[in-house]
Amino acid sequence: MHSTESPIKEILLATRNSDKVRELAALLGDLGIRIRTLADFPTAPEVEEDGETCEANARKKAREIAAVTGLLSVADDTGLEVDALGGRPGVFAARYAGEGATYEDNCRKLIKELDGVPQARRTARFVTVAALAMPGGETRVATGTLVGVIAEACAGSQGFGYDPVFFVPELGRTLAELTAEEKNHISHRAKAFRAMADMLRPLAAGTL
Repeated sequence: MHSTESPIKEILLATRNSDKVRELAALLGDLGIRIRTLADFPTAPEVEEDGETCEANARKKAREIAAVTGLLSVADDTGLEVDALGGRPGVFAARYAGEGATYEDNCRKLIKELDGVPQARRTARFVTVAALAMPGGETRVATGTLVGVIAEACAGSQGFGYDPVFFVPELGRTLAELTAEEKNHISHRAKAFRAMADMLRPLAAGTL
């Protein structure tokens, strides 16, 4: 059944991270919707990601930004669960080496904490949760997971975050050694946002 709702013309990616924007724009680019970011809303507040799970953080950020901007908003949060560390850094992945830590700081800390741990016990997974918030309405979520191994040293110069130390056994390379196209085919974020694109498609067509 067709809705009387008008097709949505634009969505807001609730992030100021240019690396993430580049990835997400590629994943959502075929929807025919204008993609805006928080760079277009310099007065929008920084949402404190104080949830205990990635889903809680993604939902909170999407809802608060949708309320402030009046736009349908998409937010995501990613955690890195390392089995030998009891699931750490988990939801604290982005600030594992402390507030204001760089990508390199976080990678170095992770490698140091796993020093001496054999490859068979260096298993890990990335989990991304994407949340879609309608202004004044419901929030929907999509999840993507990628399983891999933490490398003993950084390798590759592509990507961002923990990509240089996240080794994908099936490909024999780290995420940072993949092209953007290769990464967007297999990554946790790609899986979550392909599912998100499926949620957005009927909204873009005005059929939901």
